[in-house]
Amino acid sequence: MLAVLQRVSEARVIVDGETIGEIGPGLLALVCAERGDTPAAADKLLAKMLRLRIFSDEAGKMNRSVQDVEGGLLIVSQFTLAADTSGGNRPSFTNAADPQTGQALYEHFVARARSAHPRVETGRFAADMKVQLINDGPVTVPLRIAPTGTDNARRLP
Repeated sequence: MLAVLQRVSEARVIVDGETIGEIGPGLLALVCAERGDTPAAADKLLAKMLRLRIFSDEAGKMNRSVQDVEGGLLIVSQFTLAADTSGGNRPSFTNAADPQTGQALYEHFVARARSAHPRVETGRFAADMKVQLINDGPVTVPLRIAPTGTDNARRLP
């Protein structure tokens, strides 16, 4: 599974002119399921996301997690994170999970997030969403959890 995390002062998702998810300070998580991903990979990604120390402490060092600062989570599905641009100028999305699997993993991820964190908002799977945010820092971190459970940052094209 892939995610791009953005530390935000605030963020919201709008669908058809209506705000459907909104947070103050916290993390905007753009999340993508790839072919072969499993619920276990989703669980590992969430655990990493919740523990990642990218919020400042009193000394100004990135030493606190979203849980430590009691920040919000705004989780938005974004299959385009699986884009492969190596073959030309039009991205291929064959690495993305099929829509049914992607939705199941996204819903699993959100359900686990809600059971582990007090403030979780979401976008709407497969909707045309408008995402507004104020990036804090800016701090933006890509994460990848392979289906085998090994994790490593992935450079985005």
